[in-house]
Amino acid sequence: MTSTPAWTTSKPTALLVLADGTVIEGKGIGATGRVQAEVCFNTALTGYQEILTDPSYLGQIVTFTFPHIGNVGANDEDIEDLTPAARHGAVGVIFKADITDPSNFRSAKHLDQWLKARGIIGMSGIDTRALTAWIRENGMPNAVIAHDPDGKFDIDTLKAEAKAWSGLVDLDLAKVATSGQSAKWDERPWVWNEGYATLGDADAAYHIVALDFGVKRNILRLLTGLGCRITIVPANTSAEDVLALKPDGVFLSNGPGDPAATGTYAVPVIRTLIDKDLPIFGICLGHQMLGLAVGAKTEKMHQGHHGANHPVKDHTTGKVEIVSMNHGFAVDSKSLPEGVEETHVSLFDGTNCGLRLVGKPVFSVQHHPEASPGPQDSHYLFRRFVNLVKERKGETLLAERA
Repeated sequence: MTSTPAWTTSKPTALLVLADGTVIEGKGIGATGRVQAEVCFNTALTGYQEILTDPSYLGQIVTFTFPHIGNVGANDEDIEDLTPAARHGAVGVIFKADITDPSNFRSAKHLDQWLKARGIIGMSGIDTRALTAWIRENGMPNAVIAHDPDGKFDIDTLKAEAKAWSGLVDLDLAKVATSGQSAKWDERPWVWNEGYATLGDADAAYHIVALDFGVKRNILRLLTGLGCRITIVPANTSAEDVLALKPDGVFLSNGPGDPAATGTYAVPVIRTLIDKDLPIFGICLGHQMLGLAVGAKTEKMHQGHHGANHPVKDHTTGKVEIVSMNHGFAVDSKSLPEGVEETHVSLFDGTNCGLRLVGKPVFSVQHHPEASPGPQDSHYLFRRFVNLVKERKGETLLAERA
């Protein structure tokens, strides 16, 4: 695969070096340096800040298929990782066009400045369509992305580093992305011209404990918006410590890395919580680990699902939703044991996108119903979870779709 630079300098200031030795030249943006990671592509047209700060992208370089990224600048509101100071999210980024000056009333910073502050190494000026086609054909490659303003690169060393990187299989990144300690959450969903309100004690009807494997903020906001008081706990919290908090329900968050690796400490905890008949809701990595906890298997995907235009069918309603996706591993639907039902399926490739336990208040989905970015077709799943809590308490249920 070749790439034609879109600028006229004498030499490239950024390189993407794939594990097979392919070298792609570009123009450096964002932070300087180099990093090993997996390269994926994202088909979303909007929401680049939310994408780049989603902890599920830790260990990955995001190639945007939409050519113009950065037009609306950057701000402090469209951030999804829980601890921005730790900068959990994508480690690299690839654009087709140069970043233009921002033109949006919410912009507080040029995207290039924001990338530098976040430590995200990037490049522009390459044929992202060709790179995307390569990934579709060959799968998500291990690679090194490097940025040097002087264009000084040791290509042999970069090739060796790309080839030597072990990749995401068997890699536990949740322990990197998780919170270091327990914390309370009271921020509610964003409202136009008002920003983020907070949940008052009088409005907090239910206590949800969120196991944080790299949770996104908007997941927590949507739960808080339904009257849930949330306690966030680290990924390696024991079942005894979760139960000591006396939760009305437990949430299993999204996150990065291989679920089988994270599962060595989290899966036994999930099994214990299932046995307590607590309402449980999992998203993304949380869905995969719930699958492992009930005896299913997970597998690495060829190119993964990354974007905001993925069609998923909910078998429980018969409806098709357009959803936001971000995952490179999936639950093997053929491995689901008796007593576990497949509730959602991808209409792109038929992979599993949801499950529930028969006779128990436990379910999960692979996609991101909280969006940010993406459509809001699946917001009803948060009401479905709260209804499980309300049902357990003998309360009147919410209409699933508001």
